[in-house]
Amino acid sequence: MIKELHQKLVNGETTSVKLTEEYFDRIKKDDESIGAYLTLTEDLALRQADLIDKKIKQGEKIDLIAGIPGAIKDNICVAGTRTTAASKILDNYIAPYNATVAERLLKEGAVFLGKTNMDEFACGSSTEKSAYRPTKNPLDPERVPGGSSGGSAAAIAADLAVWSLGSDTGGSIRQPAAYTGTVGLKPTYGRVSRYGLLAMASSLDQIGPIVKTVEDAAIVLSRIAGEDSMDATSARSGGKFYEDYLNGNLAGAKIGVPREYVGEELDSEVKMVFEQSLKKFEKAGAEIREVNIPLTPYALAVYYILMTSELSSNLARFDGIKYGLSIDDEQRSADNSGTLLEIYLDSRRYGFGEEIKRRIILGTYALSAGYYDAYYKKAQKVRRMLREDFEKVFNEKDGVDFIFSPTTPEPAFKFGEKSKDPLAMYLADIYTVSANLVGVPAISFPIGMVKREGKDLPLGGQLMGKWFDEENLLNAAYAFEQLE
Repeated sequence: MIKELHQKLVNGETTSVKLTEEYFDRIKKDDESIGAYLTLTEDLALRQADLIDKKIKQGEKIDLIAGIPGAIKDNICVAGTRTTAASKILDNYIAPYNATVAERLLKEGAVFLGKTNMDEFACGSSTEKSAYRPTKNPLDPERVPGGSSGGSAAAIAADLAVWSLGSDTGGSIRQPAAYTGTVGLKPTYGRVSRYGLLAMASSLDQIGPIVKTVEDAAIVLSRIAGEDSMDATSARSGGKFYEDYLNGNLAGAKIGVPREYVGEELDSEVKMVFEQSLKKFEKAGAEIREVNIPLTPYALAVYYILMTSELSSNLARFDGIKYGLSIDDEQRSADNSGTLLEIYLDSRRYGFGEEIKRRIILGTYALSAGYYDAYYKKAQKVRRMLREDFEKVFNEKDGVDFIFSPTTPEPAFKFGEKSKDPLAMYLADIYTVSANLVGVPAISFPIGMVKREGKDLPLGGQLMGKWFDEENLLNAAYAFEQLE
């Protein structure tokens, strides 16, 4: 889609300003019922679009992403723009700088339509936990779009943006992509700078695209990847145009299917669609093998210990003093003297939602002196062992090139269906968390549909690849896409 729009721009069939205005008209018409956006950046978008149109008129060469309207998840900073992470504690926060990914996209001429809705501080799997409003799944408004990047996914599914950025800590790009029938890519940890991303769990977070096609994912990744002096965890990688690697050739590729992912507990309809997708990969020339990742059953528990621990540490900076919500004297009760500690407590009490508080308490408990060794330290050891499992599957003499599984154990669920049972909600990430724990790249793409209450709902398939092998991972997903 990006390439087609690029050609229309350079051929004079349309202008970036016209294209941008068309998207804003659609947003203003449709988004009130969907809730994909929290903030629109119309002035910024039209300025950027006008700049690109002038370059085209002057005969200058423009990048593929130049003049193409997209959306940014509201935990990624854009200078001069309200950035809330969908939390009341940052309700009035205006970012003073650009995240590295935003800076790189703006430099290439991308157009930012606005900031998208999400679960508060990326804590959730349904975008029901936004402090402002839920986002609805454009394919069925009674169902969730997934989370935490639900707004970014809904914007793509509803044609309210051409491309979008999300963040993925345990599946928050891939799961909403699966629920909305879109494509979501979590790059290798370190491939994309995290500078300017409001941190949830620093050793797990990654920024990536949610788009309509695998080719669009490759195009966006090419523009945001690379080493960044502002992020010590960013890797010396960049300069690749991943879209140039998409040839659809999978001859000789080996795809592993973990026996732990497709057991008897998997929904029968989901399993049937998944098995049909394996046949499509074989048709494309790939060899399917069963593999064993023994520590898979422990991945979710490890993830929630480590994620909540890092979250409790990262969110300690939101105290009502430096920036964000501060409960003033008029809002305090008569018996509250307004000491510094009480300002901290009140700001966090009223600024954070229930799910954030739950995770902070869990993480603080796991890091406490009496329980650090029993929980956090042990979880880190199991994480290391899980990575060794993946290294063995990928790197041993008879190893595979990719690991394939369903992205989620079921299609999008209804609003309220899991909100009273946090553990049931957490299980929505059961297939996705391992990629974050071990740092490998993973992509979700549509593999078929299942019926629920008479409606066809999309299912996503997840491919995980070797570390820093996005070019082959994207090509494998592209090969599948071409068979559709």
